Order: sequence, then C-alpha cells, then structure tokens
Amino acid sequence: MSDYLLKSIIDDGQFRAYAVDATDLVREAQQRHDTWSAASAALGRSLIGTLLLSSSVLKGEEKMTVRIDGGGPVGGIVVDGNANGTVKGYIQNPHISLPLNKNHKIDVGKAVGNEGFLSVTKDFGLKEPYTGQVPLASGEIGDDLTFYLAQSEQIPSAVGVSVFVEPDNSVSVAGGFLIQVMPGADETAIEKLEERLRQIPIVSELLMAGQKPEDILNLIFSEDRIKILDKQPVAFKCDCSKDRFAKALSSVNPAQLQEIIDEDHHAETVCRFCGKKYDFSEAELKQLLEESK
Repeated sequence: MSDYLLKSIIDDGQFRAYAVDATDLVREAQQRHDTWSAASAALGRSLIGTLLLSSSVLKGEEKMTVRIDGGGPVGGIVVDGNANGTVKGYIQNPHISLPLNKNHKIDVGKAVGNEGFLSVTKDFGLKEPYTGQVPLASGEIGDDLTFYLAQSEQIPSAVGVSVFVEPDNSVSVAGGFLIQVMPGADETAIEKLEERLRQIPIVSELLMAGQKPEDILNLIFSEDRIKILDKQPVAFKCDCSKDRFAKALSSVNPAQLQEIIDEDHHAETVCRFCGKKYDFSEAELKQLLEESK
C-alpha cells in the first residue's frame, strides 16, 4: 500500500486523529493538470484536506464537495471527496508560480488569497445537500479547514496539510493530519496537544525524512495513547465517462447541437477534474440529437 490514511482514537476517545500520506495522489493531480509550484501546493493541500474531512464525516455512498475561492491568482479550487478514500479536483489557473514567502516556503496564502470563502457541500442522499460556508481565514487551506470545522461543525480541530514541490514542479511528498477534540476532552490534554503541534515539523518535512502516518501520530501523541481503527488506501480517482458527457450533450439546446454538427462535424469534451477527453463523431451527435427530440 503506497498512499494510505489512518483513522485512530486517542486517550480512549478524547481525540479522533487522522494522518495520511497522499504523495502519489497529489503527484497524479499535478501531472493531470500540469500545475506549477504555487498551484500544485494549493490544489494538493485542498485534495488532502478534503480527503481528511470526507474520511472523518462521510459513510457509505455519501459525497462531499469543497470549494475554495479567495480571489488570488490561482482562482477557484473545487474538490470532490467520498467515504471510500478517493478524491478528484481541479484548479482554475494551474500555471501559477510565486516568489517564496518570508519562511522560504511556497506562498499558498498569497496564491489562494483570503478575500473569499470556503464552502463544504455534503450530499447524504437526501432531497437537498447541506452546504456550510465560512470566510477564508488565511488562504493556507489548513487554517481555513480548521476554522470551518470550528465555525460550521462546532468541532474544535487542528488540520495540517503540506506539499513539497521541486523546482521542476514535480511533487516530492504530500500529506496531512486532522485532529478533532471530542466532547468531554480534558483541558490539560488539549493544552498539551496545542503545545505539541507548535513544536513538530510540518508534515512534508516529516515525510521527506521517511516518516509514515503511524510515525506522525506517534510524534503528536505517544504510541500507548493511540488506538488505530482503520488503514485505508487513498487515491486520485475520477468517475467521469463518455456516457455522462453524452447525457450532458443531450441536454444542450437542439438548435445549438445542430449547429455543432453542421459547423464542426464532431465534438470534443474534456473533464475538468481529470483532463480526460472524449470525442463524439458526427454520427454520434446526430444520434444524440434524434434521441433528444
């Protein structure tokens, strides 16, 4: 198992903790969307954050969509997640690189911006999905998800997401953690956790040093306090198909579809989430037009 996520309970239920190595997942997203450094870090952090969030609250066939738009140069980010450990996502402007910030790190906050909102839409299979929205706290993604959980879900949490991007825009490592404070947690334990989180290196540095999700949890807490509940493989996976795009084309105004047939004699559709292309021949378009009548 390469990329995987751990789910655990700490101190007999005082905390829930999740840690993930999502290196291959973020690498695939970078390659599919040809993202440059700042966009790679922003999209990668959003994918990891959505993966952690969806793994903590969804079950069965439930789904989640996270949208982030802070007015920065990378534009909007959209990520879909589910309870099965897969995510897909895209970024509006993939070709964005910026000077490093004062800490000599990729300036994700400036790339994303903080003049906007983070929204989380959860589809529980009911008539209407539920959407919670908060103003962006910093544009750094981890801080913003922490703020969302506190404000919209009323769950005191800590989210750490990190992506190390090489000068050639390739992704070396990517991962993160999510810690949730459960009702009745001891105040002293919470204070010790806060202090510990201030001390540890960022996740990408830990992964670069060969640490695994188990090691990250052990570093934050201690091994005798952790009860591992599940080890789940994770991946970037898109569920697009030619049939889905055919249905979308069928919903196009018949006059517009006829115009495409007359002028272009075919149509090429591209999935925003994964970049896969689907070509429809003139004969296929004519069939869709006939079926839509």
